[in-house]
Formats: sequence, C-alpha cells, structure tokens
Amino acid sequence: MSMTKEQLKQKACEAIDQNREKIVALGRSIFSEPELGYKEFKTADKVKKVFDELGYAYQDGVAITGIVAPRKGRKSNIRVAVMGELDAVVAPGHRCADPKTGAAHSCGHNAQIASMVGVAYALKDTGIMEELDGDIVLMAVPSEEYVEIEYRNELKKAGKIWFLGGKQEFIKLGVMDDIDMMVMQHLTTPEYAYEGKKVLCGCGSNGFVGKLIRYIGKEAHAGGAPHLGINALNAANIGLAALAAQRETFQDKDHIRVHPIMNKGGDLVNVVPADVRLETYVRGSNMEAILDASFKVSRAFKAGGDAVGAKCEITDLPGYLPTIEAMELNELMAGNLSGLIGEENVAITGPANSGSTDQGDLSYIMPTVQSFFAAASGIGHSESYEIADEELAYIVPAKAMVMTCIDLLWDGAAKGIEVKNNYKPEMTKEEYLKKWGNM
Repeated sequence: MSMTKEQLKQKACEAIDQNREKIVALGRSIFSEPELGYKEFKTADKVKKVFDELGYAYQDGVAITGIVAPRKGRKSNIRVAVMGELDAVVAPGHRCADPKTGAAHSCGHNAQIASMVGVAYALKDTGIMEELDGDIVLMAVPSEEYVEIEYRNELKKAGKIWFLGGKQEFIKLGVMDDIDMMVMQHLTTPEYAYEGKKVLCGCGSNGFVGKLIRYIGKEAHAGGAPHLGINALNAANIGLAALAAQRETFQDKDHIRVHPIMNKGGDLVNVVPADVRLETYVRGSNMEAILDASFKVSRAFKAGGDAVGAKCEITDLPGYLPTIEAMELNELMAGNLSGLIGEENVAITGPANSGSTDQGDLSYIMPTVQSFFAAASGIGHSESYEIADEELAYIVPAKAMVMTCIDLLWDGAAKGIEVKNNYKPEMTKEEYLKKWGNM
C-alpha cells in the first residue's frame, strides 16, 4: 500500500531518530580528527564504513577523497544531491586541533557529514525510495575551505586536480552532469544568526579570486654586504603598503575584502631575503567588482617589486563564484523546518554572507540551497568553536534535508521538475569551465 507524502516524511524522521546515537557519534568522531582539504582520508573512511554497513554502493576517491552514493527512486525523473563537506580549517589552538597540521573543525563540516549520513539512514529499508520518482545522490565532498593555496596549486600542476575547491572539481569531473539540484546545511553561531532565528534557509555569499604572490630577490650577507642583495621582504612590505592605499578605491556596495598572509619571509636572519611568498583572496559581491579589485591588488604587489628591483610573480586562481539563491528551494526547506522546530525559529533568506563557498559555483549551473543552523558556539574558524546543540547540528538538518527531497521527488517529481524549469542558470557547465576554469 502506497504511503502519502507526509507518511514518508514521518517514516524518514523516525528512522533518523532510531539512529540518533550513531549519527551524533559520527559527528563527534569527525570533530575529534580534523583533516584539511584533499587530505580527508580518515574522514572519508568513516563515511565509507557507514555506507558499507548500510549496504550502499558508492564510488570513492572522487576528487581524491570524495564519495558518491546514489539511491535510486521508482523513476529517475530528476536527481537531487545531498552534500556534506569533509574538510576542516586551520585553528591550531583548538582543543581538537591536529597537532601536525593545526586542522580543526571550526566551521562545522563535521555536522554536515553527520547529517548527510542521517539522510542515508532515513533511506535504508524504509520503502521511501520506492515511492519517489527521482534519485537522491549522497555526496561527501572534499576541500570547501580554500586554504593551503600553494599546496593545492602543486596538486594542480601535477594533474591531480584542476580546481582548488571540491564542488568545483566535481563539476569538472562530470559528477554533477546528471544532477538537477543540491541541498545541504551549514552551522553558524547564535551571534551571527539572522534576526535571532535558529535557522536561516539560504542566503547569498561573496565570490573571490585566489592569488599566489612570490617576490624573488637576491641573497647576500645581511650584516656584512646587504648592498649586494635585493631584499624581497622589503618588496613585499612595500607591496602590502601599496595594497593598503588601494582600499579607499573599493566601493562599499561591492563588499570588497582583501586579506593576505605571508607564508615565507626569507630563509635565515643573516641572509638578505630572496624568496618571499604571500597568498590572498580578493572577495566581492559581484564578478565585475572582484576582477577590478584583483587588477588593483596585482598592480600594488608588482609596485613593491619594482621599488627595490625584485621580481614579482603573481598566479591568479579561480576562487568561488558568488552564490545565487534558489528561492523555491529556500521556501521548501523553511516549510519543513517550521514543522520541526516552529515557524518562529526559521527565516527564509537574509543579507548576503560576506564569506565565500563553492556552493556559489554550483548555483551558477543549478538550483541549490544551504541552510544555516545556529547550533555552534564560539567564533567560527577559531580555537573557541564548539558544537553547542547536537540536536540542531546533526539531527534536525538530516530530517529537513530528507523531507525536502521527498517534496521534490513526490508525485512524478513534479515539484522538483518545477524548481528546475523555473531556475535560470547563469552558465552551462561548458561556459563555466571556459570562463572560470581557465582563469
């Protein structure tokens, strides 16, 4: 006997509740063993272990560490991806930081993986997929945090990746070719929650260009004969000062942010620095402004080299595109969350996030939604970040995501087809790879 849509949702939520301890334990385990992008082998193994226990077929090693597990519906009218991100950031002072790499889950990606796995539990032996007219594809995706740019650029040079971000690489590899839309979640802290709500369903975000800057000078004895050298560190300091002088030319409406770090400032204190390296983002709310600011930033860094006679090498890399919202998906997710935690605790969209995510790249090609759950405490990307509300971090998102998938795939996947047809992508995959991938 067929179930109604609401009965399917109830059955999915019951399955998640029955596996609550496993889902929470996975989230805690990943939190305790953080890994950086394209190195998430232990985390990937934890996901594969769950899929093996559930008897799910999957492809692993996708973009080095990614995992893709499709669940077939009664028909395959459309395909919805449910994503979680595998990687961590660098916060070496965190209590769970990796002592060698400084990696820490100070952005909540552990909760993304746990809730994605929660959806996997909801679909096992519940009869749900047999009632749906589309597929759900579970994806554990590497490398959302755009860090260790120099390391990843070496992977790119070696032909192991093309893009530095995992979702971007999934696009390049064709993983998203038969996917019609994507749903996922992200954590935030109550201090950053929109209008004090527990959940914000969707919002825009900044895009950015990534830059590697290298100054090449000439070594000499720093105390005995500095006049024989060319000081690359001085060049970098002048370049940074020139960058600071550009900031007043950035318009408030474009939300430009430039935040460089120096990875190498020389080799020995008694040798004139001849090899100095920096990396930075140039963020903004629209691509025209980002590219304009990127030009100014490069000009400033080059001026530093010219000032002292050092060579300045700049490598521009495609960062992430600004996120375009799919309001129909936002509303579907918000409706399901209202039933779970109360309408008063849920907001639909809000001001664009000044951060960046490779969800933005997907949103140029297909409808996507990422809901933000105020389930963490402390400061994001810092040593103080903790999971404060495990129910809201792990369990509620899993329920909301699977309920939204049921909405999309019920009754011939009518709602999913409607969302797909109403969404006007900014680019095809081919245009994306040509315009952005070949930067």
